[in-house]
Amino acid sequence: MTKIIRTTLGAAAIALMAASAQAADIKPAVVYDMGGKFDKSFNEAAYIGAEKFKAESKIGYADFEVNNETQFEQAHRRFAQRGQDPIIGVGFSQANAVEKVAKEFPNIRFTVIDSVVKLDNVQSVLFKEHEGSFLVGVAAAMASKSGKVGFIGGMDIPLIRRFQCGYEQGVKYANPNAEVLANMTGTTPTAWNDPGRGSELAKGQFDRGVDVVFAAAGGTGVGVYQAAKDRGKLAIGVDSNQNHLHPGTMLTSMVKRVDLATYNSFKAAQDGSWKPGVTVLGLKEGGVDWALDEHNAKLVSTEMKAKIEQAKADIITGKIVVHDYMSNNACK
Repeated sequence: MTKIIRTTLGAAAIALMAASAQAADIKPAVVYDMGGKFDKSFNEAAYIGAEKFKAESKIGYADFEVNNETQFEQAHRRFAQRGQDPIIGVGFSQANAVEKVAKEFPNIRFTVIDSVVKLDNVQSVLFKEHEGSFLVGVAAAMASKSGKVGFIGGMDIPLIRRFQCGYEQGVKYANPNAEVLANMTGTTPTAWNDPGRGSELAKGQFDRGVDVVFAAAGGTGVGVYQAAKDRGKLAIGVDSNQNHLHPGTMLTSMVKRVDLATYNSFKAAQDGSWKPGVTVLGLKEGGVDWALDEHNAKLVSTEMKAKIEQAKADIITGKIVVHDYMSNNACK
């Protein structure tokens, strides 16, 4: 009973602290994942969200790009010591660092993306990547002329397998006879920033008949997209809307609104509505989606758009249930 009371009081204290915070008092900060701030993908989405908040509020923020995983804890602790609040950790790799430093600084608010830390001063934001990946899988299958599509992941972790599994389900939904070839870039964080290896893997898939490839690999995807352009194939971007990178090559992008998570955390801290706990963002919540704009409109047929939008609507209503790889570390 004592433990429960303390936890409840702790949450109440954080809520009270958030409610009393004034705009002039917040000092936001972002700690980026491996791959760099301008990876044109995951990290850059967080940067875009932070920049949006800065432009609207006129409140600056601090940020840090790590060179290796050991720097996560150092970065969070340094920001906390400086009174930065809230502090956002971009990526599942930062969970341990956030948990440790958040315990040391119970009056500082932290937001961790793609992982869960159960503390009264931590906000955890997760995404249903499998739902968005299903939609681009539909696009890939319908755009493919060979019946073979590819997937290139970054670091081989369950989270990226979730992308792959959702993608494969979307492909099979649109074309049960389609074949999916898949490769992971590596097993260490360097896999997020290896365009050369991404290019090699893409070329290998193209040599085996793939004509559409989806890269969920952070900065490594830049190499995949370039290889697709060079070979006259189609590619699918991830996290940020990457359609503009190679118009005519980028079929679409699986948008993951890390920018929204970042902006919302800063905005909530500013207006006093910041709350700890777990938030899960899928298609219904606008957390993931597929991208259609002037850069890829000519590549998306009316039939393809209708099929994707119908699948999206059916997922939102529950008519289609996309299996989550991370529910049992297996893809049905």
